[in-house]
Amino acid sequence: RGPGLGGRALLALAVASGAAAWATWAVVLMPGFRRVPLRLQVPYQPSSPRQVANALALLRGRAGKTVDLGSGDGRLVVEAYKQGLRPALGYELNPWLLCLANYRAWRAGYHGKVSFLKKDLWKVDLSDCNNVIVFLAPSVKPPLAAKLMAELPDGARVVAGRYPFPSWTPSSTLGQGLEQVWAYDMKEVRRAVQSSAQGSAV
Repeated sequence: RGPGLGGRALLALAVASGAAAWATWAVVLMPGFRRVPLRLQVPYQPSSPRQVANALALLRGRAGKTVDLGSGDGRLVVEAYKQGLRPALGYELNPWLLCLANYRAWRAGYHGKVSFLKKDLWKVDLSDCNNVIVFLAPSVKPPLAAKLMAELPDGARVVAGRYPFPSWTPSSTLGQGLEQVWAYDMKEVRRAVQSSAQGSAV
């Protein structure tokens, strides 16, 4: 009877775990995806402490408006403000993650000093941003690259985590594996794209 009871308990645990995972998706993660095309959806995946440290190391010494596109639980924005990157704000569609981000800011003593806005990152104007942090899936990078090229000023720097922009050459990089981050200076990116286009024309 012992093995039988153990088997039933294991099955019950598996069912409960599956139900909990589905509930988490349906209640916490899905609300942020409802109005986003499937190919542009990005599942929530929190950044590790090392990823956060590496991303902000590539922004050290810079100034100006800093934004995190798809800011999740707000840890990158809070840390950016802590390191003197101000104003610092995040764009996120998921209301549960926005609540978590605001709680994180309050706990750090930055309530009212950092901002988390419920806005679609594809619809926001980035023309006044000096520093952009992007921890998003590879499928999003090509269309996002076009948006950043069209809107960001020449002096802006883009820091990508987990996955690089496939068509851009980074100005610098830090870390290895999943901890690796890449920095792109928009003036250099535009110069490289223009040189490539001229070379193709010839």
